[in-house]
Amino acid sequence: MITVSVKWQKELFKDVEIDTSQPPYVFKVQLFDLTGVPPERQKIMVKGGLLKDDADWERLGVKAGQKLMMMGTADEIVKTPEKGTVFVEDLPEEEQVAAVGHTAGLFNLGNTCYMNSTLQCLHSVPELKSALIDYSHSGRNNDVDQSSHMLTVATRDLFSELDKSVKPVAPMQFWMVLRKKYPQFGQLHNGVFMQQDAEECWTQILYTLSQSLRSPGSSENTDAVKALFGVELKSRIYCQESNEESSETESVYSLKCHISQEVNHLHEGLKHALKSELEKASAALGRSAVYLKESRINALPRYLTVQFVRFFWKRESNQKAKILRKVDYPLELDVYDLCSDDLKKKLEAPRQFLRDEEGKKLGLKVNEKSSVRKESDVKMSDAEGSSNGGGEPSVAPMEEGEKEPQMTGVYDLVAVLTHKGRSADSGHYVGWVKQENGKWIEFDDDNPKPRIQDDITRLSGGGDWHMAYIIMYKARVVSL
Repeated sequence: MITVSVKWQKELFKDVEIDTSQPPYVFKVQLFDLTGVPPERQKIMVKGGLLKDDADWERLGVKAGQKLMMMGTADEIVKTPEKGTVFVEDLPEEEQVAAVGHTAGLFNLGNTCYMNSTLQCLHSVPELKSALIDYSHSGRNNDVDQSSHMLTVATRDLFSELDKSVKPVAPMQFWMVLRKKYPQFGQLHNGVFMQQDAEECWTQILYTLSQSLRSPGSSENTDAVKALFGVELKSRIYCQESNEESSETESVYSLKCHISQEVNHLHEGLKHALKSELEKASAALGRSAVYLKESRINALPRYLTVQFVRFFWKRESNQKAKILRKVDYPLELDVYDLCSDDLKKKLEAPRQFLRDEEGKKLGLKVNEKSSVRKESDVKMSDAEGSSNGGGEPSVAPMEEGEKEPQMTGVYDLVAVLTHKGRSADSGHYVGWVKQENGKWIEFDDDNPKPRIQDDITRLSGGGDWHMAYIIMYKARVVSL
């Protein structure tokens, strides 16, 4: 790490740090934060000519205290016209976000699309943003290490910056802290940061937040992340050879969709993944034996995440290979038949009410005997993006004194993280996120683009186009 000064127009920026282990593009992103000049417009004079994005700092021989010259024009600051119509560009930036209908994109800092797409999907969860806003230095749990604390703060600050901006944001601070916490994301190849697996990034971020966002002083040590994303699985483990049987309960942050020749749809892949074989010691037989493990969902999360198991290790080439097979997934997912018997009983009344409401929308007459409650006693809550198609909530807002919303087992798709390419450690990742207004936005790094619903269903695979790798559903709930 060396420190230089940078002369730009009439301004002189002193003590600008250069991390010589990173490509010059990262330095340009820092200057973008200082000057507003996008990296592609920057012309920085160094020995031998202009500074290139992928140049080698050691060969350039830049020394501490050296003065660098930069040329380039910053993005124009929009001025309010003296008279006439007020355009979107003339509004304060926070108002521009609301007018545009989506928040900002994220600059790619050098093969960081895996991180950008993960962050855009997680940023779409308002309850997670609320938990992060409540997180403060004073509220830090003593059990949380400093690097986890810093990553949580960086996530909070980046989400806040995205909410206030329509121009692309450079996630520099977050990226630096992420690499410090998880060094595998800082791997270099020929001086350039390597592409990483988005699923690993997603998992590590959620794990860190789950540690930080626990309520201090709580007897149950409430975990906000577990409440939002945690799926409780109840498993029966038995051995046909010895008739031994046991059960266990575990909590996971995502379900897996296994892909094989028999799997054409998400639901089939989920069923396959909930059954597995394992080998372990048998007390009855005095040796190891094969056990069958059958799992059922015993508690549902507010946001259900599913990973398509598309990558496997190919020994011949010694690298991760990708399964390109097409696996369809629905905009509306019902997981009732994947649930335990105990959970199914809890879901019956909310599901009956949900069916009655859907029937009313279609003009069907509801049998009062089958209805769980009178309409005045029961209302739907927070079913954004439900099958009404328009994207507007088909629900009444929760009022003070109302009971906790009840799960129905029905979920609506709100985010898709896709991968394009043949290997997890190469190719390109993109986030596709449903906005509060029901519109879909493709977040391809710093270039958000509006998309239609049909674009989302075409991401199921079967070729070299972007295909779903991680998908996220939001629970459709009712208040009884």
